[in-house]
Amino acid sequence: MLEPAGDTTAVPVPPADGPTIVWFRDDLRLADNPALHHAIARGAPVVALYVLDDESPGIRPLGRASRWWLHSSLRALTASLAALGLPLLLRRGPATEIVTELAAATGATAALWNRRYGKAERDVDTQVKAELRATGIDAQSFAASLLFEPWTIRTGQGNPYSVFSPFWRACLAAPLPRAPYPAPTEIIVWKGTHESDHLDSWHLEPTEPDWATGLRNTWQPGEASAAHRLDEFLADRLARYADDRDLPAENATSGLSPHLRWGEISPYQVWHATRLASEGLTGSAAKGAVRFLTEVGWREFSYHVLFHAPDLATANWKPGFDAFPWQPLDETLLTAWQQGRTGFALVDAGMRELWRTGTMHNRVRMVTASFLTKNLLIDWRVGENWFWDTLVDADPASNPASWQWVAGSGADAAPYFRIFNPELQFAKFDPHQSYVRANVPEWGTDAYPEPIVDLGETRRAALAAYELVKSASVPS
Repeated sequence: MLEPAGDTTAVPVPPADGPTIVWFRDDLRLADNPALHHAIARGAPVVALYVLDDESPGIRPLGRASRWWLHSSLRALTASLAALGLPLLLRRGPATEIVTELAAATGATAALWNRRYGKAERDVDTQVKAELRATGIDAQSFAASLLFEPWTIRTGQGNPYSVFSPFWRACLAAPLPRAPYPAPTEIIVWKGTHESDHLDSWHLEPTEPDWATGLRNTWQPGEASAAHRLDEFLADRLARYADDRDLPAENATSGLSPHLRWGEISPYQVWHATRLASEGLTGSAAKGAVRFLTEVGWREFSYHVLFHAPDLATANWKPGFDAFPWQPLDETLLTAWQQGRTGFALVDAGMRELWRTGTMHNRVRMVTASFLTKNLLIDWRVGENWFWDTLVDADPASNPASWQWVAGSGADAAPYFRIFNPELQFAKFDPHQSYVRANVPEWGTDAYPEPIVDLGETRRAALAAYELVKSASVPS
């Protein structure tokens, strides 16, 4: 059975003479890191390993913004481990080969890691676990990046949920998420030596041209920054989150999405800290906490969808949507959208914010995605690929799930005719034009481009195209 569904609990193992390998992946933190916690509890020396695996079959190569973040996050993790005397071994290549070779070379008696949920990643983990166990090495995985494992939340008929609201109600009715593990204060360090790559040799950061200045000005990757962002959000913005979260000009959201994506903070830490901070809140302030945890729930839902639909980034979740008549790719229109030169202010502001900072406000993400898929009739996969390359929080579950939700092909109870009018969205959610003016300084001048399409005509074309999908989905 594929890892992790066949191994849901850790089996206590007595200390052994050989070291324990802790294989870091999308969990670049010390606090609430179950694999690290259980490795230390074994009482054996620890070997810390990170593998950049872009060679195993099916593994999706990281986008450029993600590579930039990873470089800084690994540098921060290396420093945190070094403060405890533990070096972080860096290796690049197929993970199965590297982990098994390292285990043999170090005489490891155990290898521990935290779970991943994409099929290609689970295939790798299953193979590593099988090969290690075949040689007598204890190999275990732990729940670290989801509050609710995908095989634990099911409908009354035993099926995975296809709609968010009942899914989240089922999660809230389940046992409460465990308490976070504390950060270690000391680690028994393996005294041997082994080959390690130098981080700079991976060339994750851009050089010529160096386009990451805006990312550096906006973000500080690492566990310490993640903890600070959470504390700051809970103290200053949680109470008004429900009222202001859709206003892109307001600093109302948490900014935690890239930190969660890279595991610099865990959802368990976010969940329990939010519950604690919301004690005693009433009215709209209490609604802010509920709304924020619901957004954490959307992240969970996306991973559950990915677990059961592993080709989420390449195939329509609703097979009937295969009949949708996407327009032949018009590079001129696509470039205008990518560069934020469509003539629609909110779309352009969002796309320029993305290019400059590596992120975009969630409300504006929906508007820009709707414009590409509904008004330009460009296949959602084109947009998903662009976001995968340019977002620092490009998530293997949330990114494709969100694109499919907007396009109408995804896990969504609402019909396709949800089309975000960018002008109405601009008037409603940026009424003082602050967000647009901050990102599109030439807006309102002769230098600003004319609209590249007619919203009315393209809306009618999108609805007509959907009629073809509905017709194709009706049994003959």
